[in-house]
Amino acid sequence: MPLSLLRFWSAPLLMNRNFLWLLFIVNALGTVYGYVWYGNQLADTWANHPMWRIVFVPDSPTGSLFFTAALLFLLFPARRQGGLYVALRSVIEALAVATSLKYGIWAVAMIFAGAAQGDQLVWQDWMLVVSHLGMALEGLLYVRFMAFGRSALLVATGWMLLNDAVDYRYEVYPWLPSVLTDDIAAIARFTIGLSVCSALIVALALIQRKHRRET
Repeated sequence: MPLSLLRFWSAPLLMNRNFLWLLFIVNALGTVYGYVWYGNQLADTWANHPMWRIVFVPDSPTGSLFFTAALLFLLFPARRQGGLYVALRSVIEALAVATSLKYGIWAVAMIFAGAAQGDQLVWQDWMLVVSHLGMALEGLLYVRFMAFGRSALLVATGWMLLNDAVDYRYEVYPWLPSVLTDDIAAIARFTIGLSVCSALIVALALIQRKHRRET
């Protein structure tokens, strides 16, 4: 691998405070934009569904929100880490990595699935492709610097599967291109499978992280 690429993956760059602040700002702005993008669906859900379902509507913004919070743990590590702090940090970090990977891939897949069936791609779609691929990548890049383990990953996996169940049971999944409305059953299966695959990929990353720390 070229030296320039090795530097991109290196801990000194990824854990540089200026770089972490840049990622924090980008993720925070992306989270705000994501919730704004979901605005009409949030309003529709609020008007036509029980209030509790609104939590399950914005998928990608919630994933980037978790990652934004996880970056704060890296920027401001606590000197004293009690049990509650460790548990909270672990769950947030596991959710940050797993949901960033899942929804990063999911959004790109839906955009190109729509395009394959005739949906016209515009510049916003390409912006979403780049930003969501970035979500997936940053999740995998930062696993090795995070503190969560298998128990927190199980919690994150349970959350993703619960989100899938609510989305497709009560039809609060993200609004899709109109050409995909006849593919909802297949999309539901794909989404659940992606939750499982994302959890497995993160589990493998944890194994690799442990191996690195032991060598």
